[in-house]
Amino acid sequence: MNFNRAQGRDEPEINLIPLIDVLLVIIIFLMLTTTYAKFSGLEINLPTADASKQAEPPNEVNVAVTATGQVLVNKAPVANADVAAISEALRRAAGTGKDPVIVINADAKATHQSVVDVMQAAQAAGYPHISFATQSPR
Repeated sequence: MNFNRAQGRDEPEINLIPLIDVLLVIIIFLMLTTTYAKFSGLEINLPTADASKQAEPPNEVNVAVTATGQVLVNKAPVANADVAAISEALRRAAGTGKDPVIVINADAKATHQSVVDVMQAAQAAGYPHISFATQSPR
């Protein structure tokens, strides 16, 4: 007697719905617990200091470079715009003041080389502090 004939052979089946549910729960958990701030845990307390005003303003030497390449040191034109002449003009303008700041006011259309020449002249004169003057857009 064959008792198995009435029973059909069952195909094994994998149910993916519970697996998808578990993965969605994990994704939701990760999204809720993750912080997206770049520096969320970084707290910096900067030191404080009581600084008094400087007794005298810093010694500034203003150097203007025009669009044509002409160099003016404290509104006095430099005859020859080479590095040696500009360096000598910077020394005269700084006088005996200690550690002057060279402020370069270059025209927007001035050549890059003329500005570099002023920077080299300041270095040759022994003035390492250089600043560039700009203006805000209108």
